[in-house]
Amino acid sequence: MLMRTDPFRELDRLAQQLVGPGTWSRPSPMPMDAYREGDQYVVAFDIPGVSADEIDIDVERNMLTVKAERRPVAKSDDAQMELSERPQGVFSRQIVLADTLDTERIQADYDAGVLTLRIPIAERAKPRKIGISVGSGRTEISG
Repeated sequence: MLMRTDPFRELDRLAQQLVGPGTWSRPSPMPMDAYREGDQYVVAFDIPGVSADEIDIDVERNMLTVKAERRPVAKSDDAQMELSERPQGVFSRQIVLADTLDTERIQADYDAGVLTLRIPIAERAKPRKIGISVGSGRTEISG
């Protein structure tokens, strides 16, 4: 139901460590999990330390885009940074959704640094039984 659009994620992650924080024109990738749970797809993104106000979720046709920005923590003037390993800047991920998903009813929850999107499977894509009607003029064949 989902198509992966980022085949070189590890390479991007290593380049991000060398180049620096992401910007709106060149965002860094964010890790995610995607799985089916009953009649919906669940996609979870790790974006700890990001305020819910700094997360943008857009759907255009079947392209889902999630962007988030982690800003530096305000420090006092006399603070001296000893170690900085937590990435900052803009993070983004785009996912091509199958036509069988209902993009009109996506639910988003953000808790403990994990953004969870629940995307229901469209009614037209669910398996269903087809009834057979029998005409009133039956003909029996005997052998």
